[in-house]
Amino acid sequence: MIDNNIIDDYLTKPYWIIDILPKQVPSERRGPYFEIEKYFLKPEQLEQITRRYTNLLIKLNCYYNFSVCHALEHWVENPKPEDLMEWLRSGQMLYVVIHSVDAMIGFAGDDHYMTLYNPGHSLLDLVIPLAASEGLFVWEAN
Repeated sequence: MIDNNIIDDYLTKPYWIIDILPKQVPSERRGPYFEIEKYFLKPEQLEQITRRYTNLLIKLNCYYNFSVCHALEHWVENPKPEDLMEWLRSGQMLYVVIHSVDAMIGFAGDDHYMTLYNPGHSLLDLVIPLAASEGLFVWEAN
């Protein structure tokens, strides 16, 4: 059993964003961004985005074992692709801990981005092309 405190530890570490946008939106463009965000958070758009994130995680699992926490209470080692999709669609928090590289991916089911905490170079070198294969971008948070 994994202790949920591990999640809190990762939330304090440096992070990168896995997103549908290639970089952070400038502050002077926040107004239009919020309107566009509403569009991407509509169920049919979020469904497509969620599918991309599921595919990224499935591909990542080919290279790394990971533990997934869904609904902040259930931990599963290397879950089935169908389970990942169901959890991502549920609108609940999902955390993926990749122990061998000391990193975590977080997804708040009502967002259009995922957060990659504490990624080393080897993980970034893999996640960036995996994200690109799904039409996603990876950028360092400021």
